Amino acid sequence: MKLSNFARLDPALQARGIVGLRRGAKGEKEIWDEFGERPEALAFESQQLLAKKLGKRVEDIAEIRTDDLPREGLEREALIRVRVNQSFFRRRILSAYDFRCCVTGMNVPELLVASHIAPWSEDPANRLNPRNGLCLNPLHDRAFDRHLMWVDPNFRVRLSSRLRDLKKEKRSLEWMLSFEGETLRLPRNFSPDANLLANHARFLLA
Repeated sequence: MKLSNFARLDPALQARGIVGLRRGAKGEKEIWDEFGERPEALAFESQQLLAKKLGKRVEDIAEIRTDDLPREGLEREALIRVRVNQSFFRRRILSAYDFRCCVTGMNVPELLVASHIAPWSEDPANRLNPRNGLCLNPLHDRAFDRHLMWVDPNFRVRLSSRLRDLKKEKRSLEWMLSFEGETLRLPRNFSPDANLLANHARFLLA
């Protein structure tokens, strides 16, 4: 019932004709707005609360690397916060895509990447937005990050002609290029934002 109350506030669900329960409590609107305004802070706080309840460190709950961090101090705390939130985003994206690459269908979690459509460093407002993510294998993730791959308005995979030209010399690209024109495997929830994909495609390397 409580989740149905929140559904009435979600514009993505409303666009799909899902309205949830029309009546709810005032506090739900306040919670919804706070998550919209402070997603990174609240995601980190939620991980801290979970860690406290389980009697563990937040970095252990998030399963992040800490061996390369300063031993103590504000820099360490800031980096832990960033990595915890990145881990939160990864789990959110992989779960949404049912732990499968949206291009190839690969379902080996260790070989999957939660790729940002709008880069983490360039768009703080969408850092944790699940509609700003794609679940990719490392090769297509790298191509997407370097604008050698993009997604067209019909959610089809497009690859740079530079890669097709290289295929003549490097047969190792055949598998990657075999997915040209394939439709993305879209999740039931949190489909990628078409506007973010269109903006990414503006910087393609033809």
